[in-house]
Amino acid sequence: MQAVVAGQITRDLALRVDDVPGPIDTTPVRERREMLGGKGANQAVGLAQLGVRVGLLGVIGDDEVGGRLLDQARSDGINTSAVVRRSGAETALVVDVVDSHGQWRYLEDLPRSTLLTESDVAGAAHVLDGASVVLVQLQQPATTALAVARRARAAGARVLLDGAPDDDRQRDALLAAADIVRADEREAQALTGTRVVDAATAMRVGRDLLRRGPSLVAFAVSSEGNAFVWPDGEALIPLVDTPVVDTTGAGDALVAGLVAALLRGEKVRQAARFAVAAAAATVGHLGGRPNLSAESIDAQLARLGPA
Repeated sequence: MQAVVAGQITRDLALRVDDVPGPIDTTPVRERREMLGGKGANQAVGLAQLGVRVGLLGVIGDDEVGGRLLDQARSDGINTSAVVRRSGAETALVVDVVDSHGQWRYLEDLPRSTLLTESDVAGAAHVLDGASVVLVQLQQPATTALAVARRARAAGARVLLDGAPDDDRQRDALLAAADIVRADEREAQALTGTRVVDAATAMRVGRDLLRRGPSLVAFAVSSEGNAFVWPDGEALIPLVDTPVVDTTGAGDALVAGLVAALLRGEKVRQAARFAVAAAAATVGHLGGRPNLSAESIDAQLARLGPA
């Protein structure tokens, strides 16, 4: 496999309403979608849609919902041989409620039994050891994420970290094992101790991170776009001016686009543009599941303008 994603697998229920009701009130649902979700699954789906041979390492319950999600992942072209079906566990659930202004609210039921363990990582050696890139979501316990990163690095894979660890004591070791780091503004502050308020700050703290292990850092800057920093360059890719329904999953599509482009051998600046276009191709529909194609990304690249 070219890539393996280690991360969350959930049942996602996305609801679109005019306005979120207050206490002792109700509102009609205008649109409803149920789908395979979670950051790990979303990124794996996006990679598969972009032609990457991808495997998924995550945990579902041994319930009927977990079985349906597993079937969906397989039909999406994802290798699921490393997905763990935890006996007695309930599959995680995320409810995404989006109002007419594009503001989302999440209701999450994420049982601890659906988090990856170091034992799960050891059992996935047959998948991890053959990957060119391993994507690690830091929603998982930091010790488990570090076990994935070190296993992948030892096998010669590039390691992408997405987010910030839940335990600061593992932060330096994770950064030392990483080749690529991607974070939103909140996660960037957790990683660096600095509030990323603008592109200039993102570039500065991103360059500081390069000295701690990674060779590419990507930070979201909500007011300006996405900042990318690498040893011999940097780029701010602005947000694409495109209609927005739900920003859920935009970051996952960005990660999938970035990895797919790098695997094709594209230079970092071109890969960054492709990644931002992939994110823009995801915000026009309800829910975090990507729907990426060459046509959808080309349309967003055209909106983004010349390089």
